[in-house]
Amino acid sequence: MTIAQNQAAAGEIAAPLDLLLVNSTKSFASRMAPDAATARFGLSLAKQPITIAEHGVGLVKELGDIAVGRSNRTPARSDKRFSDPAWTQNPLLHRVEQAYLAASDTAEKLYSAADLNWKDAEKVRFALDNIIEGLAPTNNLLLNPLGWKALIDTGGVSAYRGFKAFVRDMASKPRVPAMVEPDAFSVGETVATTKGTVVLKTRMFELIQYAPQTKQVSDVPLLMIPPVINKYYIMDIAPGRSMVENYVKGGQQVFAISWRNPKARHRDWGFDEYGKAIIEAIDATRTITGADATNIFGTCSGGILAAMVLSHLSATGQGDKVKSMTLAVTVLDQNQAGFASSLTSERAAHAAIRESSSKGYLDGRAMAEMFAWLRPTDLVWRYWVNNYIQGRSPAAFDVLFWNADTTRMTAALHKDMVMMGVGNDLVTPGKPTMLGTPVDLGNIECDTYVIGGIADHICPWQATYRSAALLGSKNNRYVLSTSGHIASLVNPPGNPKASFRTAQVSHEGDADTWLETSEKKPGSWWPDHLEWLTEHGNTEIDAPVNLGAAGFEPLAPAPGTYVLES
Repeated sequence: MTIAQNQAAAGEIAAPLDLLLVNSTKSFASRMAPDAATARFGLSLAKQPITIAEHGVGLVKELGDIAVGRSNRTPARSDKRFSDPAWTQNPLLHRVEQAYLAASDTAEKLYSAADLNWKDAEKVRFALDNIIEGLAPTNNLLLNPLGWKALIDTGGVSAYRGFKAFVRDMASKPRVPAMVEPDAFSVGETVATTKGTVVLKTRMFELIQYAPQTKQVSDVPLLMIPPVINKYYIMDIAPGRSMVENYVKGGQQVFAISWRNPKARHRDWGFDEYGKAIIEAIDATRTITGADATNIFGTCSGGILAAMVLSHLSATGQGDKVKSMTLAVTVLDQNQAGFASSLTSERAAHAAIRESSSKGYLDGRAMAEMFAWLRPTDLVWRYWVNNYIQGRSPAAFDVLFWNADTTRMTAALHKDMVMMGVGNDLVTPGKPTMLGTPVDLGNIECDTYVIGGIADHICPWQATYRSAALLGSKNNRYVLSTSGHIASLVNPPGNPKASFRTAQVSHEGDADTWLETSEKKPGSWWPDHLEWLTEHGNTEIDAPVNLGAAGFEPLAPAPGTYVLES
């Protein structure tokens, strides 16, 4: 498998969306099992016998043409599964390929013909995608020519390697093909390498201060708040592609929270405990730098917590502790937020909560499995072919290594996130609470910068835009990157295909209206955000010679110790 293919897969994996926390406690089989949505899908088609007959007759006719070699059916240009010449040059394989494509196309037409509400459509789409992709002849050990070629080239060793990899992957969760070898990278040596030091260590987190790389720095520090179920170093993934490095080189004083990987004994850490931790980190950055306020940058579930904390601070007269807030791929409005939202119900939510409560946590490996089956071609079957059929190791790619380096979520936080997501509480002022204060996102008045990814299947960009519109800021900027969930974060300058759109958020208009009126700019949004952060600093000051301060003495070099815990 090539690096380019791994980069494409990296664009499909993600940090967690809170509504997925419900469905991650279910097995793949239970998510695929026929249910009421499947029945309504069948009933809808049953009411259209002429449509079914037309598509059925069309398929039979095309299969006849395929059998006698008269079909012109070819894969889509973007479909790389059938790129090996044998699929066109071998008459049998060519007919198998065409028959599969014809049947898949018919299934897609029947799906389109069904009159389903959005929830049923999302559920059926999930099952249909996995059935269609799973039945692809390229996944068949006996049919895929790549497997036979590997068998000949290695003298049979590929079969042994593939079987060994299969046994290893199926022995423990997430029970999907490995996207990267577990020893492909080393945290602190090949990933998470930006120089810095831990200046605060609590039961819940380590606060890392990064060493300045410019003579002058912004007097207002930047605190980065990562998701709570992935390790923080997606923000410092590798030299040249690290957000932390980018901001440090741009003259920012950068701090980052590294969450502890909780165990069962930490089951009671919920919204309030994580909220207190974020406020403690905000206060520490202000004390260490001598600044009156800090800029905060939250991603995904970390962004949800950051927004709730800022609402609490605003309501209690402490909003001036935060100069600005950046939210990346963060959904605050869960209405119709994709497949995960379609599966969520009160009954499913309580079942998920009981599951995590019995253990004291939600295992991140269950989340990883859920993510994989959301994009089966890129995240499951591509590696099935590479790892098992060809007997090859996947190419080393740092983002995929990070994705496999999962963490747990405490039972209390899991419950808080799930119940808030099910009720879509954040859209109703005062419904949820943070540290005893009713949360009203409209009370957030500091300037905000919100980032979405147009190809994000975990946090749909329309949902992130609606979320931005909930904030009360008068200077509320929305940026739409031409990327998926993680690729919209790990988006360094230099990609000639990259671009982004930007405009102020309108509290009256919808996402589509914003898209029509926004300005398209070439390149990465990183320089744009760095310029925006610079504008939200009062002045430039001499870079500190030493890290930390009295009471916040250096404890350990970055990336700290919590990130190394399994």
